[in-house]
Amino acid sequence: MVGISGAGVAAGRGAGSWRLADEMHPPGGGCRPVAAEYMRRFHCHEPEENQCSSAILKHIKAPVHLVWSLVRRFDEPQKYKPFVSRCIAQGDLGVGSLREVNVKSGLPATTSTERLEHLDDNEHILSFKIVGGDHRLKNYSSIVSAHPEIIDGRPGTLVIESFVVDVPDGNTKDETCYFVEVLIKCNLKSLAEISEHLPLQDHTEPICQDRGGDTGGVTSDVSGPSVH
Repeated sequence: MVGISGAGVAAGRGAGSWRLADEMHPPGGGCRPVAAEYMRRFHCHEPEENQCSSAILKHIKAPVHLVWSLVRRFDEPQKYKPFVSRCIAQGDLGVGSLREVNVKSGLPATTSTERLEHLDDNEHILSFKIVGGDHRLKNYSSIVSAHPEIIDGRPGTLVIESFVVDVPDGNTKDETCYFVEVLIKCNLKSLAEISEHLPLQDHTEPICQDRGGDTGGVTSDVSGPSVH
């Protein structure tokens, strides 16, 4: 498991520790206790000495069910990942299914073969592992989780994406993490933009934090910690 220290995540570079990027907190500032708990429960990696690991947090102003409807589509990552040009999925889209992803030009990769490791529609968790392809991300494994929270009085979503990957020969752990983090941040930025423009099935009023159990008609599946 990756190392978590108190309310934050250890910032070391050795095996068993990872970096953290949260747009709402300064670099090195850790993360809120609730986010640290999500990471402890759902983002379990065991990096070896020649690997690096990191986690990216993204706060999205859209309900978790809308965000998850995009994230869970293992067969259609191009719905929000801007660097994916095409995806061909194999199998029944259950655990163990494979997808062949074509990567757009401009990146040091052309194809990636990926296997679905875990999919939980109740906890909103998806995990996959890269098992082949033309790229430099060897033994890459990713976990994405989506969690309800309140942003500016409305239902929002905290998305956490973590990964572990081999450090290529000739590169440092910092260089490898930085490269992957840039890709993930682009993906999550796109996810936010698309999710925030999806039509809501039902109109949701702002949630009044001072009204106790009254949530203004919003169901409990969008309740969560408040972000301002």
